[in-house]
Amino acid sequence: MATNQAPQTPAISPLIIKERTGSISTAEIISVMKGEITALHIKRAFSTEVAEEITTNFFASSGLKERKDGVPGQYVGASHYRKDAASYFRQAENARPHVEALFGNLVDPVRALFEALKRELHKQGIELRLACSEHGRANVCRGLSWSGSGTFSLDPHDDVAQVLRAGSDYELSSVARNTVAALNFYPSMSEEGGNLRLWSHKPTADDRKSQGVEATGYPYSAVYLKDVPCRDIQLKAGDIALLDGGFVHGVTGQSGSGKRRVLLNSFFGFARPDLVLWWT
Repeated sequence: MATNQAPQTPAISPLIIKERTGSISTAEIISVMKGEITALHIKRAFSTEVAEEITTNFFASSGLKERKDGVPGQYVGASHYRKDAASYFRQAENARPHVEALFGNLVDPVRALFEALKRELHKQGIELRLACSEHGRANVCRGLSWSGSGTFSLDPHDDVAQVLRAGSDYELSSVARNTVAALNFYPSMSEEGGNLRLWSHKPTADDRKSQGVEATGYPYSAVYLKDVPCRDIQLKAGDIALLDGGFVHGVTGQSGSGKRRVLLNSFFGFARPDLVLWWT
């Protein structure tokens, strides 16, 4: 079988990464949405107590399932990846009680961020809402634990291809013309590894086609990325990472027999100048 490898080195795009400790700000979120910052890493953004309870609830959830879409991992919630709109929104509706149960009696930190950003964008005449269709609406987040073995527990990928290929039944497909932002809360981290690796490469449609990932953005090969500079973001429980999902990124392999890496993930971005959509 022929391989689809690009003969040339992928184009290099500089990474602009901001890291600090404290609370995430709506201004920083908007900077990522506008493409001014590639990634934002906020350390100790939410408490250990909140992190531990979410982690416990994730692994105890009756909604915890193994992914069966070629991406190794467990999840609570719904993913639009490789699904038509009707299937995704039905799954989102069915999974909603399980997603809400991840937070128990806690104040949901993802929804709190979502509401703060909604208020700020409203001042600018911009609506922020969950993606929806006649079949239902998206959830604020989903819980994930990647389980790939080897160099990566989640292989290098981009988040734009899956949005581009979402189709006309999805209103969120228009976000792919702008920045597809990925928001990750980390309630649990492995003892070693599990870092977020970003490559200085934002693939084009031709790049994806050369790698045979035009419909999924997953996975990019080590051969393709071997000459592309990259940077690791060292994560701990209680951190938040926000990134431009158009850049290739992945999760380094995890080791240690103790804690597993768990994250709460969402996507969002401008569908129109006056509309931001949020989904999983």
